[in-house]
Amino acid sequence: MAVCEVCSNDYDMTFEVRAAGAVHIFDSLECAAQRMAPTCDNCQCRILGHGLQADGQFFCCAHCARQRGHAQLVDHA
Repeated sequence: MAVCEVCSNDYDMTFEVRAAGAVHIFDSLECAAQRMAPTCDNCQCRILGHGLQADGQFFCCAHCARQRGHAQLVDHA
């Protein structure tokens, strides 16, 4: 069995995520998102979808981007 790097659960069905040359071990998608997903620079929620990016900042939606002065960003629903 392997141990989740977020919650330390020792679980027989963990999975690996490989990113930027590192290997991460998780027991759930929730733990993977907690460790790997970027955070919105305005509201601090985890960005699990496409999100938006401007000047090195990440945003969950165009509203949050506008709150930080990036009026050119729009949502594409």
